[in-house]
Amino acid sequence: MSDFRFERHALDGNARAGTFHTPHGVIPTPVFAPVGTQATVKALTPAQVAELGASLVLSNTYHLYLRPGHELVREMGGLHAFMRWNNPILTDSGGFQVFSLSGINKKDNDGVTFKSHIDGSMHRFTPESATHIQNALGADIIMAFDQCPEPYDRAMNELALRRTHEWLVRCQNAHQRTDQALFGIVQGGTFADLRAQSAEFVASQGLIGNAIGGLSVGESKADMHAMLEVVCPILPADKPRYLMGVGSPEDLVNGVMRGIDIFDCVLPTRLARNHAAMTRRGRLNIRNRTYFNDPNPLEADCTCYTCQNFSRAYLRHLCVAEEMLAASLLSIHNLHLLVHLAAEMRQQIQQGTFQPWADAFLANYTPTQKQT
Repeated sequence: MSDFRFERHALDGNARAGTFHTPHGVIPTPVFAPVGTQATVKALTPAQVAELGASLVLSNTYHLYLRPGHELVREMGGLHAFMRWNNPILTDSGGFQVFSLSGINKKDNDGVTFKSHIDGSMHRFTPESATHIQNALGADIIMAFDQCPEPYDRAMNELALRRTHEWLVRCQNAHQRTDQALFGIVQGGTFADLRAQSAEFVASQGLIGNAIGGLSVGESKADMHAMLEVVCPILPADKPRYLMGVGSPEDLVNGVMRGIDIFDCVLPTRLARNHAAMTRRGRLNIRNRTYFNDPNPLEADCTCYTCQNFSRAYLRHLCVAEEMLAASLLSIHNLHLLVHLAAEMRQQIQQGTFQPWADAFLANYTPTQKQT
């Protein structure tokens, strides 16, 4: 496991600036990882993603298992060669998808039987199979198979917690590659005692890194923050902490403030495909008539390719005309914002100025409660 090492360089309150070393390169933290669900970040080439400054991308085990199949990816040299991304890659286990995307799923203590959203065929994931699929895909960081329940159902969270912990041990036993870091996942919904219990168990496993799942799935922002405040002090300080599926600007700031190192989310590219732009003050609906003849960039001080070259008026025209370029240009901007926001937070932590910077950022930001 010598290829993996996490170093903390600076602290500012609970905020951490660090470096996570992996076989495919160094990940400076805090970091935002663009999501390439099916081995592609939607609407962008790998070169464009690299030009944004991204050091880590995420792909999805469930989707790649169904199509084109993990054995094909293995035959093609693994995910790095298949998608032509030479930097670190993270894969999730598919646990969230088999519980949320498949219209039919049957859960038991051994695993989940589920229906493919593509052709209706039936499949089964167990901790062992989810781990072996990720071993075949070859990402640098892989996730333990877990059960992600509805956040406010106490009985379901108790059951899911027991399964998640038992499945983590089985994933560890099934894990076959020393060049992949297996992360455990903390669950527990919005129940502080369950979250603490889960964090203590996951921490006790001595893994290379740890993830926090089951947040940003319908709970309030206040509940998310409260759960992070329970979990982060329990997880080892010398291991990276990954908050799964969270990706709005205010959530990144609030997460780093509470001790999170790694984020990922489909939100920036999904918003782009729905003609919305993220900014440091809130979201813009670019189809809005007010931008019909607006000569300004999406954000005045933004250095992304989109803002350096195109007006809001042009972007609105592309959106109204349903041109594919709209999704590409808006994705470039949205991802650039989050990647560089994480880098800016890293700099502020290193300078010892993170907390006043964060306070000012949040004071000037208008959050959107319902994510598109």
